[in-house]
Amino acid sequence: MKFKRLKRQLFTRWAVLCFAALCMIMIHPEPAPGFTNSEYRRFQAGIINYQNRLNKKFRKIRRKQTRYIIVHTSELGLKATLRVVSRGKQFKSGFRTPGGHANYVIARNGRVYRIMNKAFRADHAGRSMWNRQKDISSVSLGIELVGYHYAPLTDRQYRSAAMLIDILQKVYNLSDLAVLTHSQIAYGLPNPWFRKDHRGRKRCAKNFDRARAGLGPTWSHDPDVRAGLLMPDPQLDSLFYKKSGSVRILAQASNLISKENSAWSIAGEDYDSQTTVYILPGGKALPGDRVKKIIGWSHLPVNTRVLLNQDTGEKQASVPDLPVKIISTSMTAWSHAGQAYKEKTTVYFLPSGKTRSGAQISDWDDLPIKTRLIIGYQGPHKITKDRTAYRIAGSAYKSEKTVYHFPSGRVTTGNKVKDFSQLPRGTEIYLPL
Repeated sequence: MKFKRLKRQLFTRWAVLCFAALCMIMIHPEPAPGFTNSEYRRFQAGIINYQNRLNKKFRKIRRKQTRYIIVHTSELGLKATLRVVSRGKQFKSGFRTPGGHANYVIARNGRVYRIMNKAFRADHAGRSMWNRQKDISSVSLGIELVGYHYAPLTDRQYRSAAMLIDILQKVYNLSDLAVLTHSQIAYGLPNPWFRKDHRGRKRCAKNFDRARAGLGPTWSHDPDVRAGLLMPDPQLDSLFYKKSGSVRILAQASNLISKENSAWSIAGEDYDSQTTVYILPGGKALPGDRVKKIIGWSHLPVNTRVLLNQDTGEKQASVPDLPVKIISTSMTAWSHAGQAYKEKTTVYFLPSGKTRSGAQISDWDDLPIKTRLIIGYQGPHKITKDRTAYRIAGSAYKSEKTVYHFPSGRVTTGNKVKDFSQLPRGTEIYLPL
């Protein structure tokens, strides 16, 4: 009898444990990426080898262990991202890093670049800590997603990230909890906002949607904040650990200063860096290390644009607040237009002479330098023998806000046209909404 009772008790405990495990699986499923073997093979074969571009001064060191995969947003366009992570960052003070700032880069069209072998330590995490362990660069791989932490990432990026992360997880036997963002692990030293060491030093990849990358939930809490080692950053704490759906909300955030969006909440510790540039309404540009002296942080105007990683070593030129804007090495379509870069009412005039609306542009990384764009316009309205500029635009035909696109490819505004009677046939007019 005693043996039967013991056997029944053991079976009951086993059943309870199995039921509990099943419940945990239902509550915290491990989503499978759902790719076929042939898709994985094509993906791996398509990775672009960029290792020969790595700075020769970068010292390759093999990691002794790999505990984490850290996801970043580059805060730059593709060309600048590849240059910085492979060659290094150039600061206006003359200091230059030796590169090696990521193991992989994922472009907005989904292309993957191998910056260095996955076995080597990339200098990507900086001052970092997770679960009491510091120097996360020494125990992790770094993946850079081309884009900005205040802008949505693309479906193609998420697809490539899902496959790459899944492959790396299997190589190093890592769970979904081992995949973290730079904004989760970076920490800062005391400053005017925080009296102690704190989270929030980086905003990098705070818009990363784990589910779209085939990942389960992140940690339920920040272990170093819970241990009292760091002060929490209220915004990041709410985003990652309060389960409030903030990922969707923050994906719609912007890089514009407002009452709710301060320099700190956009740039983190880089708010006063010389490589963070503030474009004031009207176009004047100020590097972060001069804002306090010239304006003061409390007097930054609403709608000031914040640009990160402006590390070309050149003097940042002002960006006049004119209707026709120009894409350059430091000013991407997103820098100019924000989320409106892909709208039908944002019009791109390519150097080739072709015109495209934002809805026709699949990737702003592929837009060539010197592409011109206008934001919030309707058109084109073609000038003909019977449809003059005046008949199309009325009294606004001479306005600095009315844009003319000539068959030669030239783009100008109404106040700069000298003789409207000589406008060539086929000239197009764009009118502000």
